[in-house]
Amino acid sequence: MRRREFIALIGGATIGAPLAARAQPAVQVRRIGVLMNLPDGDPEGKRRIDAFLKSMSGLGWDDGRNIRVDYRYGVGPQIVKKNAADLVALAPDAILANAPPAVLAVQQATHTIPVVFAAVTDPVELGIVQSLARPGGNVTGFSPSELGLSAKWLELLREIVPDVKRAAVFRAASNPGSETQIAVIETAARSLGVEISLVDVSDSAAMERDVAAFARSADGGLIVIRTSENVAARGEIIALAARYRLPAVYPLRFFATGGGLVSYGPDIVDEYREAAGYVDRILRGAKPADLPVQSASKFELVLNLKTAKQLGLTIPPTLLATADEVIE
Repeated sequence: MRRREFIALIGGATIGAPLAARAQPAVQVRRIGVLMNLPDGDPEGKRRIDAFLKSMSGLGWDDGRNIRVDYRYGVGPQIVKKNAADLVALAPDAILANAPPAVLAVQQATHTIPVVFAAVTDPVELGIVQSLARPGGNVTGFSPSELGLSAKWLELLREIVPDVKRAAVFRAASNPGSETQIAVIETAARSLGVEISLVDVSDSAAMERDVAAFARSADGGLIVIRTSENVAARGEIIALAARYRLPAVYPLRFFATGGGLVSYGPDIVDEYREAAGYVDRILRGAKPADLPVQSASKFELVLNLKTAKQLGLTIPPTLLATADEVIE
């Protein structure tokens, strides 16, 4: 090769390399915070996150490629408050928050970062949004049901055990989402002549003492409302119901598949699939104030006949006929 040809070849390669590099711009990585009011490693929490990430991938967002997802887990007011502050300090492009305590904690920490919530019953009553159609502010999301669903749990308990006169309601005193659900149950209980007592799940030992005391009298049953604390303590709650032979109604399917007597409620995992769509729209420029809060329209009734047999109960045929799933 002649000297002039060699120099021209090297020069062309040198000039072409930067041009090729400029032809492939770096991928912009967006940051998403996920605040879970559940323990790290909880299987139900994992199902929800997996559903969210799968839907995000279907929309063109992949963790490690064009999004970075930061997670914070934990139950309890102080832990959730700290986790919310930690995520806000990272200045993410959007935050996905699970349940009222997490959403309220994020709202206290930021009024500018877009927030999409899941598993929040009656966000208007809790002051999270101005209205379902026009959320206002920086928060929107997905609500599992209206509060009226809470009365259905008591009605189910009476349908399975017609003689029930007392119901112990499992709640978390620190969770503001508890009170609105309990208020609806108490209203229904007055019309049905059922006495309501409360069991707090925040202390395992105290919870067992309360259930043991409740079980000393006859004609009693349990209602487990929909809170993250009850989800986190589901194993203990189901075990207590079995130990003291108490019929119990639960708010979500995995309680019944995990050994509970009956559950009635929405599919929370589906909310996480849908939440990905809102996060996608926000990353592309939409504002939470313009995205209406979506409410669940489908509810699952799951009956566990094995548990009913252990309790000596016969499920009414009318209830069996309407069940979405029967575990035998």
